[in-house]
Amino acid sequence: MSRKPFLIDGHADILYRMEQEHLDFYDPNSPLQLNYSRMERAGIDLQFFALYVDPPYTPQEHLSMILACIETFRSEVCRDNRLRPVYNYSDIERNRRSGVKSALLSIEGGDFLTGDLRHLRILYSLGVRAMGLTWNFRNSIASGVGEKIDNGLTPFGREVVLEMNRLGMLVDVSHLAPQGFWNVLEITQKPVIASHSNAKSVCPHKRNLDDSQIKGISECGGVVGVTFVPYFIGEGDVGIDDLLRHMDHIIELAGDNHIGLGSDFDGIPTTMTDLRNGEDYPRLIARLQQVYGDEVTAKICGGNLLRVLKSVLKQG
Repeated sequence: MSRKPFLIDGHADILYRMEQEHLDFYDPNSPLQLNYSRMERAGIDLQFFALYVDPPYTPQEHLSMILACIETFRSEVCRDNRLRPVYNYSDIERNRRSGVKSALLSIEGGDFLTGDLRHLRILYSLGVRAMGLTWNFRNSIASGVGEKIDNGLTPFGREVVLEMNRLGMLVDVSHLAPQGFWNVLEITQKPVIASHSNAKSVCPHKRNLDDSQIKGISECGGVVGVTFVPYFIGEGDVGIDDLLRHMDHIIELAGDNHIGLGSDFDGIPTTMTDLRNGEDYPRLIARLQQVYGDEVTAKICGGNLLRVLKSVLKQG
């Protein structure tokens, strides 16, 4: 019988949906794709909670909404010991030994930054341990994939990447336009992740990564988090075997040490036919074990991302 792998989901928009729809994370009947009950059934051991805000907004409004989501995280998600926040790598190991789920705060888009690194440091002090530099549009750091003009990282954006390296924050390159992506890889001193992106050679969506980008992430020791967004997987109805085509391609290009999972649950309007919410995670894991075996499945499900976290986070 296959052993359950340590499971990390590197991206979900649970907090913003809780804020917008006034949902209770611990209500088993809530419509959240990843409420606590579904997280339990999924077998998730470490969940990234993205601080996503739906545009448009000013940088000040963005910061205000991020702070509101952090308060929701602290007061509602972490209100008892069923989920404990991750501030350093030792927290993950401690929670793992105690049989407690870990929760890591990430930011989706550094739009709140307007040239002042102190705002980044303040959010780090509040528990944020990962950040996607952009969403789809331009900010003070770089251009997102939705922009027609890609000017790469700004001088301030370079400062942000290096400060994240220094602080012990994961740099997330999902949503980043190509020139900025390569600028990050030129200067980062730590592995980076693409928390929720698939292979452009398999599905030519602008949010997916081309082969050179996948190789670039692998060469810096990072991880590509394969995502469950249907239109990043293929056309029409898609399922687990369609997702595996992306995994096959990434593994063929970069080996099996640079692939992970980032569902984007609670941030997607439609779902895969057989992976609709957290309850369906065991179905995915069983299929991975059938196709790749237990050792590679363990890497995909969490082992690879755990390695990156150990390299980037403070040890505690």
